[in-house]
Amino acid sequence: MIAKVRKAVFPAAGLGTRFLPATKAQPKEMLPLVDKPLIQYGVEEAMQSGVRNIIIVTGRGKSAIEDHFDVSFELEHLLETRHKKELLATVRAVSDMIDISYVRQKEALGLGHAVLRARELVGDEPFSVILSDDVIDAEVPCLRQLLDVYEFYGAAVVALMEVPKEFISAYGVVDAEPVAHNGGKDRLYRIRNMVEKPKAEDAPSNLAIIGRYVLTPEIFTSLEAIEPGSGGEIQLTDGLKHVLRSRPIYGYRFEGKRYDAGDKLGFLKATVEFALKREDLGEEFRAYLKGLSF
Repeated sequence: MIAKVRKAVFPAAGLGTRFLPATKAQPKEMLPLVDKPLIQYGVEEAMQSGVRNIIIVTGRGKSAIEDHFDVSFELEHLLETRHKKELLATVRAVSDMIDISYVRQKEALGLGHAVLRARELVGDEPFSVILSDDVIDAEVPCLRQLLDVYEFYGAAVVALMEVPKEFISAYGVVDAEPVAHNGGKDRLYRIRNMVEKPKAEDAPSNLAIIGRYVLTPEIFTSLEAIEPGSGGEIQLTDGLKHVLRSRPIYGYRFEGKRYDAGDKLGFLKATVEFALKREDLGEEFRAYLKGLSF
């Protein structure tokens, strides 16, 4: 019987240097996309995918993340006494949505190291990883799409996206072969190899790994076995390549739209498009944008 994925790991110890000075005193994961912090979109995706145990890997200066998902008695009391029922429900929903644990990553030594820090809290069971920089708008949550593949094959799965050649060097890229799945061969791949940030001419495909993973516990042994790469960092891609020596890994080209909210332009695009979809903001905001002249 295939073990159920019950936990999601959120690496959140990075410094967020691309958003300085905004992130000097505020975690990048707490930057608001319209009116919710980035990390909350990922947490809601996990919850909607049936994963309710959240492990956040934090670092120095990240206490705002813990405060956001904690109960705020003073704020709730104030909203209650002022009869702001809708706002009160919104605030309570954040702290009530899931069970959260935290572990510290004292040094930012790579994504693989962040995942490895969660080992004791994950235990000997499969788990998911969500990078909150990657905000994915999808009818079926991206993580749920990966879980469906995991539950069929019982193997690790990573999210894939086609990326133009001129941008491929910014990603981990897979060498993979299509697999017939649910009567088609257009979305599922069995991965043969992975290359971290290759030059465009050296990339084995245009399929890049995006920040959603369903991993089996073997990844921890592999992350301990590999040598650190440049800057002394332990890369998750290198750990996955080590797992490939003995176990299959699949890639799924997810359905949905991904926003790189770790990039200023990507963050702005996401803000505009998410705002336009809002019932309470969309119409008025669209009219405002149409009225702009330069």
